[in-house]
Amino acid sequence: MEIVQKVYHSNGSNAPFVVAIVDDPAAGDTKLVIMFEDDEYTAVLSLDRLIESEDIGDKNSHSADKYEYALRDELWNDFNY
Repeated sequence: MEIVQKVYHSNGSNAPFVVAIVDDPAAGDTKLVIMFEDDEYTAVLSLDRLIESEDIGDKNSHSADKYEYALRDELWNDFNY
């Protein structure tokens, strides 16, 4: 997996999160990963599917565990405030 871009959002007085575009060659897809500061609070959508069909439904859900464990350290590395 390759992080193409990542951005930190302080989210006002709510829980901060990082949004990342992640190229996942094993899945043959690019993902939009939204990872909150607390462990195990991660959402993953296919960015390709979002662009193609604007699908944010159940057909565009992916196992967040895989991305949580593979990317948490790298995504939050520059943003631990």
